Amino acid sequence: MQTYDAVVERTDAPTDRPREVLDVRSLGPPEPLAKTLETLADSPDETVLVQRNDRVPQFLYPKLEDRGYAFETVEREDEVVTVIWTE
Repeated sequence: MQTYDAVVERTDAPTDRPREVLDVRSLGPPEPLAKTLETLADSPDETVLVQRNDRVPQFLYPKLEDRGYAFETVEREDEVVTVIWTE
């Protein structure tokens, strides 16, 4: 399994916390948004969520802001990776 250490290190996300990778590339809207919010709600606060997507999750950003999450998106050649964490 590919690790996302290099992607997380390109962001301001804490590097010393546990990570969970969520692949939503095969899901159609609005499932990626719903699955990401469900995963965040079910994960411990210290978990850094690494969301793999096939597009920029623009509708997710306001939801994350409303819930107090920090996040950064890194566009890679074959996917878009959004790293989400609590501060």
